[in-house]
Amino acid sequence: MTYGSMKDIRTGRFILIDGIPCRVVEIETSAPGKHGAAKMRITAVGVFDGAKRTLLKPSDADSEIPIIAKKKAQVVSLSENRVQLMDSESFETFEVNIPAEMKDALKPGTEVEMLSYGESRAISRILSNV
Repeated sequence: MTYGSMKDIRTGRFILIDGIPCRVVEIETSAPGKHGAAKMRITAVGVFDGAKRTLLKPSDADSEIPIIAKKKAQVVSLSENRVQLMDSESFETFEVNIPAEMKDALKPGTEVEMLSYGESRAISRILSNV
């Protein structure tokens, strides 16, 4: 995790809200008032759970920025809602939920890009289909 200024946050980037990594979807900035700095309202969606979260901070405050690793993995097997993946570098296997938009496209042998932060993992996109 690193720290950055709220002014540097842009749509599409990652930010930690309540300790959960999220992708920024909307930024609203208010004008500075008589007694304080401008405020920023960040609306973001959780990378691993899809929940919508909001963060309200002064624009000159610091924000926590997660370091999310992007890795390649291969689909080993599928069940109804879960997929078993094998990391292409470490050959470690683990299970993650299948994103709704990828349910029909995933097959054993498919190469995917996954996002990893701590113990949390999620499929971000399909790289190649068999």
